[in-house]
Amino acid sequence: MNLKTTPKNNVYLNYKEILYFISKCLTISLEDKNRLEIEKRLQSKTINWESVVEVSTAHYVFPALYCNLKRVGFLSYLPQELVNFMEHITNLNRERNQQIISQAKELNTLLLKNNITPIFLKGTGNLLEGLYEDIGERMVGDIDFLLSKKDSYRAFRILENDNYYTPETLLNNPPDHRHFPRLIKKNNIAAVEIHCKLLISKYDNEFNYSFVAKDTQIIGAYSVLSYANKLNFSILSNQINDNGFFYKSIPLRNAYDVFLLSKKTNAKEAVISLDTLNHPLNCFLASCYEVFNSVASLEYNNTKQVASYLSDFNSQFANPKATHRKHKIIQIYLFLKHRLNIIYKSIIYKEYRVWLFKRVTDRN
Repeated sequence: MNLKTTPKNNVYLNYKEILYFISKCLTISLEDKNRLEIEKRLQSKTINWESVVEVSTAHYVFPALYCNLKRVGFLSYLPQELVNFMEHITNLNRERNQQIISQAKELNTLLLKNNITPIFLKGTGNLLEGLYEDIGERMVGDIDFLLSKKDSYRAFRILENDNYYTPETLLNNPPDHRHFPRLIKKNNIAAVEIHCKLLISKYDNEFNYSFVAKDTQIIGAYSVLSYANKLNFSILSNQINDNGFFYKSIPLRNAYDVFLLSKKTNAKEAVISLDTLNHPLNCFLASCYEVFNSVASLEYNNTKQVASYLSDFNSQFANPKATHRKHKIIQIYLFLKHRLNIIYKSIIYKEYRVWLFKRVTDRN
């Protein structure tokens, strides 16, 4: 596709401007201010669509971008070739998600028969709960669900007996890892991850199975997190599990979920419900407020620490090369920290020593 439009006055050329443009597009179904602003930009015909495709695809929000533009009747402003491509990708994603929903239904039925109630997480949980107006707009990877530690071991064996298998070595994950190795099954669309924890061990005592199980929602036959816990986990899966807090990153797929969930629950109250995790939660919420153009439902607690985080968040766009170098340093730091943590735990805990020995002597 040749989608590059020659911009007037260099509008929407750099990464930050494209990111913010896409972010605002994701809200136009529900935010009139952004809808009016985006329509004005679209009418100016100053958008580099190749860059928009590249960035929205990298953030896994390409179908969501299409669905929002379609809902408000803005597709006529786009090149027809791009509209056709977006429609095709969204249709494929919708078909995939329908298969994921069917697979989740089978998993749910199987586990319930064995007196195990899975709490579906992330994209699958949102699909089952009905968060999206169009199931085609959310790109989903694995089917994730949460169980108590006791039930998680039993569920793993039950799925193995149902012809699920792991292509990974069981030694990939250390003893305290938050989920079991991924399971796949022939002729099934998605891999399955059984979680016994939501976050890395450092924060497991605050946001865990016991904490979220007490107010889970029952949607039809499915159990999913409460809206407040959904919102918090959408943030924490990036900020904590994926180290987004260190990188000051904002993956738009997570941010879009937070935006939609902020229409279902009070986001500011949700993030202050946790203690140790309040700061990384509040920082991500502030980033969402920033990129989505001051959406009222994303209001946050504006502290000096959050202001400093936002300053760093915005400054990283000014010098991409310096930001890349900084991220490489952070990556090395986190790698070394992780490796030293493994050694430390191997000294303290016998089960870690046994796992580490098996891991380093395993030929695979």
